[in-house]
Amino acid sequence: MGDLDGKVAIVTGAGRLRGIGRAAAVELARMGADVVITGTGRSPDRYPPDEKAVGWRDVESTADQVREQGRRALTLTVDVSSADDVQMMIDRTVEEFGRVDVLINNAAFARGPDRVPILELPEDIFQRVVDIKITGTFLCTKAAIERMIAQGDGGKIVNISSTAGKRGSASTLAYNASNFALVGMTQSMARELGPYGINVNCVCPGAVDTHRMDDIDREVRWGEMAEATPIGRNGTDDEVGAFCAYLCSDAASWIHGQSININGGTVMEH
Repeated sequence: MGDLDGKVAIVTGAGRLRGIGRAAAVELARMGADVVITGTGRSPDRYPPDEKAVGWRDVESTADQVREQGRRALTLTVDVSSADDVQMMIDRTVEEFGRVDVLINNAAFARGPDRVPILELPEDIFQRVVDIKITGTFLCTKAAIERMIAQGDGGKIVNISSTAGKRGSASTLAYNASNFALVGMTQSMARELGPYGINVNCVCPGAVDTHRMDDIDREVRWGEMAEATPIGRNGTDDEVGAFCAYLCSDAASWIHGQSININGGTVMEH
């Protein structure tokens, strides 16, 4: 018996071979949940070389890994900043699996064009970062909790922020803004939803070896980032995914309203 047997989880932004969303989806399945996996429907010509090399198929490959755990999977193409898309996601989940118990808000704008000085940051890029991370989390949470509250037996929500939600830095204005917002949103959600038995927490990863970090120089800069951590290494998607899934377990039911760093000690601010 798994801790999440009979539960249904939704993980947004979970179509990458190297990604926190994929890792969380697989760990949730290992713990017994059926999993809904969303992605943006990206074109295969945009896949990184390692995905092309193994014949990766975006959310369908993540779904295969979920099914390897003996659980059911549903894949959906969803723009989390669209209320219509988000409602379709909830409707299809309930149609397929009958309920919603877990939501992991992981979708985010692709790293790169937003990492520029303020004077060089286009308004549309700033807005897109905010739309996906902040508006997307709002819309997905609003739609999911309506179902959770109606079911009457609680639920779990995990928002994926970053150490950039704890400490600002130059040339990351949009990213800092959206991730700091998630920390505050988590606290507000937790105070409001706790009486319904819905746990809400936030995870703040540091440097994790995912596709998002592929613009980092792996010859020098990646090693420097590892050396900057007290434990001397960067993180893995499996580590962060497993922690997200743990927060959805009964063992974590008294952890509530927290934004928890998982970064090897690079940022220790609450």
